[in-house]
Amino acid sequence: MQMIDGKTVSAQIKEEIAEQVKEIVSAGGRRPHLVGVLVGHDGGSESYMASKVKACEQCGFRSSLIRFDENVTQETLIAEIHRLNEDTGVDGFIVQLPLPRHINAQAVIEAIDYRKDVDGFHPINVGRLSIGLPCFRSATPSGILMLLERYGIETRGKHCVVLGRSNIVGKPVATMLMQKANPGNCTVTVCHSATPNIKELTLQADILIAALGSPNFVTEDMVKEGAVVIDVGTTRVEDATRERGWRLCGDVDFEHVAPHCSFITPVPGGVGPMTIVSLMHNTLLAAKHEIYQS
Repeated sequence: MQMIDGKTVSAQIKEEIAEQVKEIVSAGGRRPHLVGVLVGHDGGSESYMASKVKACEQCGFRSSLIRFDENVTQETLIAEIHRLNEDTGVDGFIVQLPLPRHINAQAVIEAIDYRKDVDGFHPINVGRLSIGLPCFRSATPSGILMLLERYGIETRGKHCVVLGRSNIVGKPVATMLMQKANPGNCTVTVCHSATPNIKELTLQADILIAALGSPNFVTEDMVKEGAVVIDVGTTRVEDATRERGWRLCGDVDFEHVAPHCSFITPVPGGVGPMTIVSLMHNTLLAAKHEIYQS
């Protein structure tokens, strides 16, 4: 069994991005500029945004953070999005999810200029992804494919089973892995809450991607010998032995599943760091206009 170390891979990629930024600046160009929009004071969102700001520093990017109170109106938030769309000094921006209930998240996503949608959530980017056209790809699925590539994991002709059908992870990662690409060329099965025979299907998986948000859902009797297991789950569970009173738990029962795997990601330290570095990669592509012309 080999551990897939997302921390190490993400650090390598950030160094590679930083080198490209140095070349841009030395040639007289400006640093890529990523803007984060944060609504309210959710602890998880605050932490995640802080990680993005730190990653921008490591990559040599310029970053800005725009804050709104939780009671901001949808009209005010979308007006700010329109301003960012028109700001030629902003290469990409993200609106941190989840948003307060009174705001229609889909309306906010659709208000973002797809050419600056470095989260890869706009319907134009999602649609282009589905038919194999260049686009900004959703960060977590893109990070998963980076890990598969960096570890030389063969995907062509393999059976990949995805647990979860979310718009953020399950659907896009399934789409990416069925494309004619490397990584890709998989036969993909997507399982969800209405799938009656999940264990039967997971036991067929050469590559198993768990993105349910259900702690320890995948047990050792659900994984075939030699499978590659990618755990996307990050749920806080109570843990009295920890100073903070909780720990992060994945969707996979790591202790019992790991001995049966050829490769497996830990939680934390697996997919998580790759999500942020994928966002950095999309921002660099936006700044270089490698996908869309401004």
